[in-house]
Amino acid sequence: MDNRDEVREFLTSRRARISPDQAGLPVAVGNRRVPGLRRGEIAALAGVSVEYYTRIERGNLRGVSNSVLQAIARALRLDDAERTHLFDLAHATDAGATRRKPNQQRVRPGLQRILDAMTDTPATVHNSRLDILAANRLGYALYSDIFADPRRPANHIRFIFLDPRAHQFYPDWQSSANDAVAVLRAEAGHDPHDESLTNLIGELSTRSHEFRVRWVAHNVRQHRAGTKRLHHPVVGDLELEFEKLDVAADPGLVLQAYSAEPSSPSHDALNLLASWAATLDQEKALPTAGPTATPLPDRHEA
Repeated sequence: MDNRDEVREFLTSRRARISPDQAGLPVAVGNRRVPGLRRGEIAALAGVSVEYYTRIERGNLRGVSNSVLQAIARALRLDDAERTHLFDLAHATDAGATRRKPNQQRVRPGLQRILDAMTDTPATVHNSRLDILAANRLGYALYSDIFADPRRPANHIRFIFLDPRAHQFYPDWQSSANDAVAVLRAEAGHDPHDESLTNLIGELSTRSHEFRVRWVAHNVRQHRAGTKRLHHPVVGDLELEFEKLDVAADPGLVLQAYSAEPSSPSHDALNLLASWAATLDQEKALPTAGPTATPLPDRHEA
């Protein structure tokens, strides 16, 4: 990924969405040739020269001070995730463009034991590319459709865009797809030289039109807590609250856990899911017919 292109396309897309009226600027009579604000208007709002802002928007963030970045973020009305993305792009520019292979990411036995101790809630550990590196038994059961693909590590975003079952698993598929791409786009700004991340983006861009459309939108998001609506092939509809916690000892790893409102239909469905998972532990395989005819993986298969 070319960092200059990333900077240019991100800033241009943010500028295009702001109208003069939204920015409190007078609207000139006649047609505007560009959507949103002009470069000169952003420059004025940020308190920098048009020439300097033009240089920045063309992708040259090298040496730009934090105060100028903050001023541009205010002028473009960036939210917290977008502001962080802009700073990440600037830091990546200053750090240079050395493509690197990431270190092998493994889940420590102690972390796996913590997962396994969470017997009443589905939990997983994933990395910034949305690879699922570990799970507890309920986590495997919840994401049995994702683990049905033998490719390892299992990957959330690859499932969303490349597996037809995802449209049933995520009742609001459009929202789930948008969120996943926005999270991946933010990570690409934070670590644009990660070879595995670049390869994943290349694969999805090649194989999925839906991914390409969302990727070029340059939307970014921090998705740390919220509600997920899922349709599990065995227990049906689930509405689960989730929390994401950074694993401090393992930078880049995130523990994600789910819960359901007590006495709710989703809570009952989680109990049924636990019973189903326990049955599979005994049988080691599902029945030979039906949409769930896939064994849950052992932990070392994640």
